[in-house]
Amino acid sequence: MADEVRETARTALGFTELRPGQQEEAAAAGGRDTLAVMPTGSGKSAIYEIAAVLLDGPSIVVSPLIALQRDQVESLARHRAGKAAVVNSATGDGQRREALERYERGELEFLFLAPEQLARPATVTRLAAARPSLLVVDEAHCVSSWGHDFRPDYLRLGALREALGSPTVLALTATAAPPVRADIVERLRMVDPLVVVRGFDRPNIRLSVETFHEADDQHAALLARVQAAKGSGIVYVATRKAADRLAEQLREAGLRAAAYHAGLPARERRTVQDAFVGGELDALAATTAFGMGIDAPDVRFVYHQAPSESLDAYYQEVGRAGRDGEPAEDVLFYRSADLGLRRFFAAGGGLDPEVLTEVLDTVGEAVTEGDGPVSEQEVRDATGLSQRALTRAVNALEDVDAVERLGADQLTVTDPHRVEEAVEEAALAEDIQRRVERSRIEMVRQYAETRACRRAFLLNYFGEGYDEPCGNCDNDTAGSAAAHDVEGPFPLQSRVRHTLWGDGLVLRYEGATVTVLFDEVGYKSLSVEVVESEGLLESAG
Repeated sequence: MADEVRETARTALGFTELRPGQQEEAAAAGGRDTLAVMPTGSGKSAIYEIAAVLLDGPSIVVSPLIALQRDQVESLARHRAGKAAVVNSATGDGQRREALERYERGELEFLFLAPEQLARPATVTRLAAARPSLLVVDEAHCVSSWGHDFRPDYLRLGALREALGSPTVLALTATAAPPVRADIVERLRMVDPLVVVRGFDRPNIRLSVETFHEADDQHAALLARVQAAKGSGIVYVATRKAADRLAEQLREAGLRAAAYHAGLPARERRTVQDAFVGGELDALAATTAFGMGIDAPDVRFVYHQAPSESLDAYYQEVGRAGRDGEPAEDVLFYRSADLGLRRFFAAGGGLDPEVLTEVLDTVGEAVTEGDGPVSEQEVRDATGLSQRALTRAVNALEDVDAVERLGADQLTVTDPHRVEEAVEEAALAEDIQRRVERSRIEMVRQYAETRACRRAFLLNYFGEGYDEPCGNCDNDTAGSAAAHDVEGPFPLQSRVRHTLWGDGLVLRYEGATVTVLFDEVGYKSLSVEVVESEGLLESAG
């Protein structure tokens, strides 16, 4: 298979050699489900292109990024990997019809789909008729409610895979911590997958945190830093209002600057994005709405005016700097008070037991009355719920095996007589998720306040070891980060068990503490001395 992979890369894609990791991740070409976690710019698209050519049958590529879909189709047209077409919200009815007809006739090797297209039962039926051999899920973290860019439409993909005849699944993402990876595997119903995590380290990016007590001082320092920066960059802010304000202030200072957020019209967002990628802007003030799928290799800085919602999101944003391999920098302008907004969002509104009960009753009645599975649209019509509220409820009930998705939009119940028990289980599961979410914010705080090597901290969070110090973060430069002994009572990445908190994963040692990711309570930092003297942890095998 290794020889076939290399030969296919050469003849179909014109590659003289494969990048590190591409050959291993092309295991999907042998028919094995694969989750590849690799940084942007490392050649993830080549992995599915190689696998698609080697597997008999057409391939479906699901991606939320319309612009990226277009670019990939144009790229494939220049090679001999096979013909491709795209179907998304920007596709006209005639183009959509032609693409599906060509796919059914076997004229296409690749069909690129936006996830919302999967809500059409007729489309899924036509996709299944062609018996695809490979289902590619790009930006796979979008399927995980633990992820930083959760997309409800992605929740249909597990059922879609079965409706398509269970083709091989190749899931690709640039950033995913251990709980996100586990969620991806479960929700895509992957079978004995190969999980490959590599390349998180971006040694050319200098990592720094500047700490402030007053908001005015923080903002003034940020403005001065952007004005003094060489090259173009991105400033991430927490709100749309902050993005607009910062962009205006930067323009007043003589910089070519613009704001980007979800509140702008789609055409304006596209114009701003093209201007930034084309080198027409010095700085972009953006919310998290900007970045995924953006190919701008020469971004010299990424600054954060406020902490991200998690280190997953933060490192995804950091990774948009220096993709050309040249020196770049990331600076977090940190006030501990800013974490309050993130904690507020993490608290959110809880699931309403009455809504869960209503959804479960509606689906259950259809099943018990002999009507069989019911469509999501029928449930919406019966309950009056919005699509978002229904998706959230169905997701929670599916997690506790009370509801099952069949095909694109069909729902059924596993046991119509256990409504009350299922609702209680769903509420408990959500409580567990909220505890983990809160702990993820705590990890952001620890990163901002650590005196250790910041690069080692981040890589440990994502499950990679690192021989610190890195020499390219503020703590290392200041001499506060010295290499520390990681020979603790349990090896890194080993499973342990706590009497009260259950099973967990050992992530890192820093000084006299050990950080463990517990399955049901999230991230906890414990005293190594107390762990050893009190026997708080034991190996879980």
